[in-house]
Amino acid sequence: MSTLITALGLRGTSPMTPIPNLSPLYLTFHFIFAYGVLSSRTLKQYYGLDHNESPRYDLAKYGDAAVKSGKITQKQLDMLKRNESAHANAVENYAFFASALAFATVAGVDRRVINRAGMVYTVARVVYGAVYILIEDKLWSQVRGVTWWVGNGSCLFLLWKASGKLWA
Repeated sequence: MSTLITALGLRGTSPMTPIPNLSPLYLTFHFIFAYGVLSSRTLKQYYGLDHNESPRYDLAKYGDAAVKSGKITQKQLDMLKRNESAHANAVENYAFFASALAFATVAGVDRRVINRAGMVYTVARVVYGAVYILIEDKLWSQVRGVTWWVGNGSCLFLLWKASGKLWA
């Protein structure tokens, strides 16, 4: 834990202490999170709605029929749809995050800054996914928008820091 605290720049170190760039760790985590954890396939399999021949259309093709037959409730179908949306958004957002980390790294942005921005992005995206899937209340679902902006704000921050180094 002390290494992570040091890598995030939350503890002072001597100038001789090497600070690791945690970008590969963040990228690996977010790939698994976007393509694995947030994938709706597991929940669709659990509810018996997964059809491997064309899984992207499972809910559109079989969702309403599953509700009508009593296989699942409308609430469960709505949650599965939100899960698919959270998954799609995580996949779409991955390239922006990877690009921001890459630009910051190549530009020579301080590794502690990169690591902190990556941590902010990670926390924001995990909260984003949980809020998107689990919260159906319109008012509370606004937290999703806030976390989306916090995550993307950390990417924009890294690009801004990289531009400062590249234009100098």
